[in-house]
Amino acid sequence: MNKQIIITAAFFGMLAVVLGAFGAHALKAVFTPAHLDTWHTAVQYHFYHVFALLFLSTFARFKTGLIAASFYLFTAGIIFFSGSLYLLSCRDVLNISWLHILGPITPVGGFLFIAGWVTLALAAYRNK
Repeated sequence: MNKQIIITAAFFGMLAVVLGAFGAHALKAVFTPAHLDTWHTAVQYHFYHVFALLFLSTFARFKTGLIAASFYLFTAGIIFFSGSLYLLSCRDVLNISWLHILGPITPVGGFLFIAGWVTLALAAYRNK
């Protein structure tokens, strides 16, 4: 589990750097300030939860169901929360109007993040 968490964190960390740089340089000229701000929020939460995954890997040696749950919740949260914000930011530039349907997915990702933090706290509490 520890190796899987670290590999996932490394992949998502690399992706966050690439998407952050892409937003700061390539998209700055084509995005509105509001869309750029949304992109920035996506990158910010993406990075926060990469660090959470790395921290979680220190607990992974205990192999509890709560650690695994936190891992999956944080990973899904990155995909749903940040992923939906990345796509929503690009909707006007890509001229794909139907992407607005992703709006309700963002709070689902936020809930997954919250649930991941709760399960991490429970895992720490139950750790002997």
